[in-house]
Amino acid sequence: MSGFSNAFRFSLLGLTVLSLAACGDPDSVTEKRSGPSGDRSRRDASAGLGGRNRDEGSLFGPGGLFGTKANNAKDTSGTGVAVNAYLWRASLDTINFIPLVSADPFGGVIITDWYTPAESPSERMKVQITILDRELRADGVRVAVFKQQQGARTGSTWVDAQVDPRTNTEIENAILTRARQLRIAQGG
Repeated sequence: MSGFSNAFRFSLLGLTVLSLAACGDPDSVTEKRSGPSGDRSRRDASAGLGGRNRDEGSLFGPGGLFGTKANNAKDTSGTGVAVNAYLWRASLDTINFIPLVSADPFGGVIITDWYTPAESPSERMKVQITILDRELRADGVRVAVFKQQQGARTGSTWVDAQVDPRTNTEIENAILTRARQLRIAQGG
């Protein structure tokens, strides 16, 4: 009977945690602004306002208690991803030869591990892709490539090296081209 009781407690705990997590509203986070009105977002957040109507982000307000927000114009694609799905898939396809460290489809950030090309074992690179928009636009993706070179002695430490700025643009263009191909293939 004790095993059943423990399983029941863990299930109840899990449901409680999921229920509490569902109460949060990611749109209620405001950025701190710099300048004369820079402390406004802090005041609004500490007052529990977040710069919005109190009922809007509450449990029983619009869209609360397992409802959907009728006025949420941001999520019209139904993909469940907070960024453009074509850009997301194209980014993963473009850098599929590099191992990933992190991929956050809701934040739109992909970070790779260090990759050493076979033709130049004394160099390695790391890529960060940020998807900036829900629309398939030319300025909807940003790529940052980081490069390191190994010192002249074998086994020496890695030192940051300059990356040709065209490299970032070439990867961005490859992602955009692949995203267009995916959209056309899907009939969009």
